[in-house]
Amino acid sequence: MNSTSVVEANNSIRFCIRSYIAFVLAPQAPVIEWLAQLDNWTRNSPGFFAGRPVVLDLSIVKLGRPGISHLLAQLADRGISVIGLEGADASQLDSSLPPLLTSGRSSERQEVSAAAPPDAPADTAVAEGAAAALPAPDEPTSLLIETPVRSGQTVFFPNGDVTVLGSVASGSEIIAGGSIHVYGTLRGRAMAGARGNARARIFCRKNEAELLAINGYYRTAEEWNAAIRSQPIHSWLEDGVLRVAPLG
Repeated sequence: MNSTSVVEANNSIRFCIRSYIAFVLAPQAPVIEWLAQLDNWTRNSPGFFAGRPVVLDLSIVKLGRPGISHLLAQLADRGISVIGLEGADASQLDSSLPPLLTSGRSSERQEVSAAAPPDAPADTAVAEGAAAALPAPDEPTSLLIETPVRSGQTVFFPNGDVTVLGSVASGSEIIAGGSIHVYGTLRGRAMAGARGNARARIFCRKNEAELLAINGYYRTAEEWNAAIRSQPIHSWLEDGVLRVAPLG
């Protein structure tokens, strides 16, 4: 009689691939002045980087390993945890530094619109066979929030516009790939065009915002004057300058 051996499969280690959106900081020379500008940002937007993945793009500045280590320490002192590096010379890196990332996609030239939704992440695969013929479901290009945004809340919608029917409390933030519309009072932070859409805009019925930003360009509450404080406003980007004007 032939003997039949049964081989039991061992438990295997499960590996997955996921995409995450990270904030990218790109220091400029002189780095000490860039850090001073960063300090100004964080003073007006405390806790902004807390718990957020951050990638450090060193393509503009040329730093050796000691310089990179010092810069990372300076960022850590500011509560900014760097998960990876871009634009660095691999020969300058070692195991004590965050890994060098090479597969990230820049969002500087991407524009989000209903007619042309952003491409799928580069690491998203479609199964072969019949599944490949199935059309992917359309992603929503707008988000409607019918309740007020409370202090401490973050609304992040990278696919398009965000509309809030209520108010946005101080200490909260809205981050949108497209434009932001607030039909109540905007007291928190509003960041439109977060994926590189320079044509995004911000509208609100009453401006008491801590910070307004479009495509990375920002203005803070310290810059509001009587014409735009506590007034309906419209904000847009023009020649690299964030404009804020009364609405109507």
